[in-house]
Amino acid sequence: MFNPIKKWLVCLPLVAASLLLAGGAQAQVADQSAGAKQLWQLIDYVAVDYSGAVEHGKVVSEAEYAEMLDFTDNATTQIGALRAHASQAAIAAAIAELRAAVVAKADGAEVKRLAHHANGLLIAAYPIPVAPKVLPKLARGAALYAAQCASCHGVAGGGDGPLAASLEPKPIAFTDGERAQSRSLMALYQVISQGVAGTSMASFGQLSDSERWDLAFYIGGMSHDAAASAHGEKLWQDDPRAKQLYADLAAVTTLTQEAAAAKLGADAAQALTAYLRSHPGQAEAHKPAGLALSRLRLAESLAAVHAGDRAGATRLGLSAYLDGFEPIEPMVGARNKSLLLAVENAMLAYRSAVARGTVADADAAGEKLQQLFSHVEAELGDAKAEPMTTFIGALTILLREGVEALLIVIGIIAFLRKAKRNDVLPYVHGGWIGALVAGGLTWVAATYLVTISGASREVSEGLGSVFAALVLLSVGLWMHQKSSAGRWQEYLHEKLTAAMSRRSAWGLFALAFIAVYREVFETVLFYSALAADGNGGALLGGFVVAVVLLVVIAWALLRTSARMPIGKFFSLTSAFVAVLAVILMGKGVAALQEAGWVGVTPVDFLRIDLLGILPTAETLLAQATILLIIIAGYGWNRVAAGRGKLA
Repeated sequence: MFNPIKKWLVCLPLVAASLLLAGGAQAQVADQSAGAKQLWQLIDYVAVDYSGAVEHGKVVSEAEYAEMLDFTDNATTQIGALRAHASQAAIAAAIAELRAAVVAKADGAEVKRLAHHANGLLIAAYPIPVAPKVLPKLARGAALYAAQCASCHGVAGGGDGPLAASLEPKPIAFTDGERAQSRSLMALYQVISQGVAGTSMASFGQLSDSERWDLAFYIGGMSHDAAASAHGEKLWQDDPRAKQLYADLAAVTTLTQEAAAAKLGADAAQALTAYLRSHPGQAEAHKPAGLALSRLRLAESLAAVHAGDRAGATRLGLSAYLDGFEPIEPMVGARNKSLLLAVENAMLAYRSAVARGTVADADAAGEKLQQLFSHVEAELGDAKAEPMTTFIGALTILLREGVEALLIVIGIIAFLRKAKRNDVLPYVHGGWIGALVAGGLTWVAATYLVTISGASREVSEGLGSVFAALVLLSVGLWMHQKSSAGRWQEYLHEKLTAAMSRRSAWGLFALAFIAVYREVFETVLFYSALAADGNGGALLGGFVVAVVLLVVIAWALLRTSARMPIGKFFSLTSAFVAVLAVILMGKGVAALQEAGWVGVTPVDFLRIDLLGILPTAETLLAQATILLIIIAGYGWNRVAAGRGKLA
């Protein structure tokens, strides 16, 4: 007879395979991102260099013009190689229009406009990193330039390095202000990263990502002087338009001086470009956060809807929730749970309207969200939360997350004790203890090292929930099969003892670790947000009380399971595990919806957070599928048990 734990652990390779497929998909996305980066670089190169090839409808440089034709031809090919996307045809049409303009020797301003339009569509459909993850270090950029670039481009960036005379085409002069005003820092970063085919400009991909950004920022400031930077500093302090235009570091890296001049004037654009490229931390320090960021991203998303850019509108709508609202979600939930649910539902409704492409519905959903944001602002106010509010929030968050993990771990422990396999228990204990240690490290990282995005949290929670749901589904079906057969004593005493392998023991370790860590991960981020209110004593008190309650619950569950007859134990446990699988599947799909991995289709249905039931077609369909599998499996088990008795 087949070992029961091995039998249900057969599903682990299947789940692992699905996670590997997801990882493979992410790797494919990374490859596609590289393709999109290269395509963006080709188009941007045309925008910057075309004016040096054609003037007044005539070719002034045959070599440059040949490059423009080659780059637009390659761009036409490369857009077809990217993964399928709803906006792919529109991007291809924009590139075709750009190539036609180059072939027709159109005016430089028109070619530049068409190139920027095509790249705007490209980034909206195939998002690629447009800014450094950490603030660039210009001193390191200067050192890198001296070591890597000065031999060709010259010590001061004039394109007159010792090797310049032997190169064709000649190295670019970074001090050329006219040329520099049409090139963004992102474009410089892409050239440094990818190189330029057909030229002596090689790829510097061996440098780290942050080093390439350091180099791009240093080079991007070579055409500016200290006087311009000083003037820019004054404008940054006095002109409110500056902070609106350069809202964050991404604006500094993607906005060209030329584009800024169209909104601020040539002198102001030059001064601000000089200042912010030499002081990038200024833009990042004034970056909107919380509801201000949510409002900004929502407005940008609505603008994208009106422009017909559904992909960009979806991305910005997700950012409004994940980057703006979600970090303050614990504080809102602790003070007004119904308001939190209203915002979450409104966010789902907005994303659904954007997905349908209905402008009127998106406007209505966006207006409702803005009203709810006003209610949230009034709820939070300027005052910090009362200590009792923080205490209750800390207590309920840990208790809610802890009970979910506890039920799974206690179920495994009780099962092994019934099976008289205490030698395997250390693996389970190692799993949940390891998860707590990893949670502590996550807290340190989230507090002192990095900012964990909302998307990362939702993806982690979603994949963890789906994994646990699939494993628990198989466990529940297997337990019910043996319960129906009524052969527990014989099976456990005669077959299980020698059948447990080291591999299946490590499988239990993995399940315990994932079940606990997904809850710890979310708790850490919630607690980090609650800590912002400054009620440290109340936060610690809520934590301690929750831990005590979890210990009591664990003791009660273990004691109850130990006294329960073995047949009844597995019969009830199989039903409980199956229900838990349905709940976790609903919560997992919901988390993946919030991360943008799964679409959103609202339906008129009840919302019961405790059971993971949300009013969207995707979550309900996933739960219904699990439920149908359970019903079919239980029915088959009963039929098989009946046949066994007759035989």
